[in-house]
Order: sequence, then C-alpha cells, then structure tokens
Amino acid sequence: IRQHREIHVVMGNEACDLDSTVSALALAYFLAQTSPAPRAALVPVLNIPRADFALRTETTFLLWDRGIPPASLVFRDEIDLGGLHHAGLLSLTLVDHHVLPGADAALEEAVVEVLDHRPLERDRGPPCQVTVEPVGSCATLVTERILQGPPGVLDRTTAALLHATILLDCINLSPAAGKVTPRDVACVSLLEERFPELPARDAVFGALQAAKFDVTGLTTEQMLRKDLKVLSNDEAVVGISGVFEDLETFLLRPGLLQDLEAFCQARGYAGLVAMTVSFNQHHEPTRKLAVYSPQEPLRSTLCRALEEATTPSLLLRPLPSPWPGVVAYAQGNAVAARKKVLPILRAAL
Repeated sequence: IRQHREIHVVMGNEACDLDSTVSALALAYFLAQTSPAPRAALVPVLNIPRADFALRTETTFLLWDRGIPPASLVFRDEIDLGGLHHAGLLSLTLVDHHVLPGADAALEEAVVEVLDHRPLERDRGPPCQVTVEPVGSCATLVTERILQGPPGVLDRTTAALLHATILLDCINLSPAAGKVTPRDVACVSLLEERFPELPARDAVFGALQAAKFDVTGLTTEQMLRKDLKVLSNDEAVVGISGVFEDLETFLLRPGLLQDLEAFCQARGYAGLVAMTVSFNQHHEPTRKLAVYSPQEPLRSTLCRALEEATTPSLLLRPLPSPWPGVVAYAQGNAVAARKKVLPILRAAL
C-alpha cells in the first residue's frame, strides 16, 4: 500500500457473508489484472474485524478448501479507511451493498462504483458507476463482469469461489427457495463450461450449507455476531442478526434475555431483530423472526412496521415468546429474505 499514491478498496457489507467476501476478492482481482498501469493499489477488504472471521464458517471452509490462507486477507480493523479518505487517497467500490451504515457516512464521497443485487434505496450521480440488478447473488454480477472482460483473466481458483458462492446464495439454484434467477443459472453453467473440473453442484452446496448452519458450541453472543447488520437514525441503533437455528430452539436458550440485554448494551443498540431461517430437503425455506427491545415504543414501532409491510408483505403470524420484551413471529412469506426486510426496518427508523 505504501508504494502507491492511491488506494482503491473493494469492500462488501458489514455482515461479511460469503457473497460479500468472494465478490470483493474476485472483483478486486479482476480490476488489478485489467486496469491499465494502475496508480492505485487494489485492496479487497473484509468488512469485519479479523477476530470475527472464525464465525463465518462457510467462508472459512471455502477459502481453506481453495488454498487461500487467512494471512493473505485484509480485514476492516487492519486498514484506516477514514484516515486514507481524509488524506485524499481513497477510492471505494462497494459490492453486495450500496448504502453505507451511519458510522461510515463520511466515506460516501469516496465511493466510485457500486455492484449490488438489493433493491435500490438511494441514487448516486456521476461519476459513480452503479450496477444494481435483481439477481440471486452479487457474485453473479461479478462473474458477468469478469466474463465480459479480456479472455484469460478468470482462473480456476476465482471460478471455483464464484461458482460455490452462487450455488450457496441461490440455494443450489432451487426455484422453491425463491432466490435464483436465469442470470444466476447462466453464470453457473458458463463457469462449468469454462472449468469442467469444478466439483458437482450438490457436493459444493451440501458442504457449504452444512458449514453455514453449524452453530455447535457457539454462545448466543457469537450466534448474533455471526451474520450481523446495523441500522440507525439520530436516536437509535438497531442490530439485525441472521440466526441459523430454528426460532423456538433459539428462544429456549437458557438466559437468553440477559444475553440479548448484554449484547445490545455492549454495542449501544436500542434493539435487535433476529431473523432465523432453515431449509427442508426440497430447499424450501422456513423463516421466523423475533424483535427485542427494552424500550416499548421502539419495539412497537419495529413490530408495527414488520406487521404492516406491503413491499413485500411478510405475512407474519404471532408466536408465543417466553421472554418479556421479545416479540416472536412466523413469517408466511418465506422468500422474503433479510435484504427485503432491511428497507422496511430502515424506513421505520
């Protein structure tokens, strides 16, 4: 980094799931290979502290399987983006998100490109290049970008990372899960044509899904941290955690209320939304969610927004909750994943 006058960072969202990680690594690699005599060092940054990486079990599994050591990765706590931006050295490309959290608002003016598959929540004018397309995986958009570039840039390792990520994100390309699009299917097929030695889809998906849902031995705090995003306004900060355990099992954890209180107090959160997901053998999802806040007005605001949402309607059905301050629901609209729910919660705040 010190050898360059500028730093071009490619960074995923703060949940730092497999899609964000691989999209950042693959796009940064492609840009480094194709940019004419770049003045800037291209640095993919994983948007979590290094200490949290072990909780991203599907990501650690895939990178280990593909021979990419953690020592070769750069994490958010290892690079001073604010300092680089203040010095006028930072360009920022966002993958798998396009709205920076409030704590990163100062970095907005450094954003030069966005590649995302979420519904567009804010406009960016030129010179920022924006690609927001409703596909199942951001890795699909990165794959399309690479395949449209010069021949020979895509190597076996990058192809394997993209192939596996699209399969996991799109639930093995199962229409029943409601995530896959024809473009995702086309990219997986193109990668398999280009690299016929890629492992079978079922084997890839099965191994990654098992790694993702392995919460054996994790504390409640670690489970909530494993796939965490944050929303805020001037008055409140709210965490939204993806939880890979059935909600009834999660709610029966001993001391859960104290764990939720401690988790929120340690991070300055006024509340927390836990969104659980599980899949049956036909790859059909079951989704449930719980809303926690010791502040009744905030809890009511969040619950009302979720119950009354129309774009999309979540079709919520109340479930019994053993804890005061925790409201639980079954989600009838099982294809509405967290990326569809985040705009509802953001608007409520």
